[in-house]
Amino acid sequence: MDSTDTDNWLDQVAFNSDGLVPAIAQDAATGRVLMMAWMNRESLALTAESGKAVYWSRSRSQLWRKGESSGHEQLVEKIQLDCDGDTLVLHVTQKGGIACHTGRESCFFLTLNDGQWDTTEDVLKDPKHIYQK
Repeated sequence: MDSTDTDNWLDQVAFNSDGLVPAIAQDAATGRVLMMAWMNRESLALTAESGKAVYWSRSRSQLWRKGESSGHEQLVEKIQLDCDGDTLVLHVTQKGGIACHTGRESCFFLTLNDGQWDTTEDVLKDPKHIYQK
């Protein structure tokens, strides 16, 4: 298979004007949404090749290998593309049980309740202990 055949699946992804596509990481076992991040063409190709989630950090303008500083890698079991080709779902096994940089299982821990955002999930590990230098 030549490189044009290999890259064809990437050409079917509708990256936005910044060359990015939203990627939702979902726990493969429970279905819980863990986080949302951005991917560019390179990070998506690296994810598919390695089986480990690689995202694009907009704040740092560089590739971000999930777990590179925390140890909380995401092992990718399946990648799905929506019907419009503009959103991905990554079905992952979350190493360490923590996907969020706040030390929680999921980044979605705030719930709207009577007009205010309530924290509905405990911190599993203090981020100071996760991101020690």
